[in-house]
Amino acid sequence: MESHLTRLLRDLPSEERPRERMLQYGAGALSHSELLAILLRTGVRGESAVQVAQRVLGEAGSLKGLADLSVSELTKIKGVGPAKAVQLKAGIELGLRLSRKSFGEKVVVRSPRDAYEAVREQLDRLRKEHFVCLFLNTKNHIIGQETLSVGSLNASIVHPREVFRAAIKWSSASIVCAHNHPSGDPAPSPEDIALTKRLAEAGRIVGIDVLDHIVVGDDTYVSLKEQGLM
Repeated sequence: MESHLTRLLRDLPSEERPRERMLQYGAGALSHSELLAILLRTGVRGESAVQVAQRVLGEAGSLKGLADLSVSELTKIKGVGPAKAVQLKAGIELGLRLSRKSFGEKVVVRSPRDAYEAVREQLDRLRKEHFVCLFLNTKNHIIGQETLSVGSLNASIVHPREVFRAAIKWSSASIVCAHNHPSGDPAPSPEDIALTKRLAEAGRIVGIDVLDHIVVGDDTYVSLKEQGLM
């Protein structure tokens, strides 16, 4: 028996179906909601995949907001179950990785500005705190990058154990830490300063230098190293 959803999609003109439009015109011709609908694949009763995608974007507020949602938060949106939430997160993560500089280009961190530029696009204007580490070799080339914590609206919980486990995995000689302030103000909090000192001390014990901790605000940053706070 033909489902209501199948009829809903079938009755759309072919030029309005995202997959057909992408095949005919290319991905660049599609709207955000159409691209999202391709990842969702199907809609729900009474709504096409495009309509569900429009609603998801509306609830997220923006593409940045969508990237900030966790799998559990996505599944709370009507029409997005665990499987679709995982598909969305996988697609978003691939896009984020493509947008970052290729580590094969041997990006070198010579200054706090270099570290900021390496994480700027990833951390700019997120609604939650994301704690990121850049892993460097003996020549200060970036050999890896990981997001190690996603916090609440105003806090990020990071333990030195997770940081240096990742650093050892990358065979790092040193690391640079970075996180964003959703408020847009990059002024380090007392918690930021305390965490940085804990990480620096742990780094001295394991033999991996913590070169800096960058706090990212709206189009600006603060280096705790430059501020003499580590």
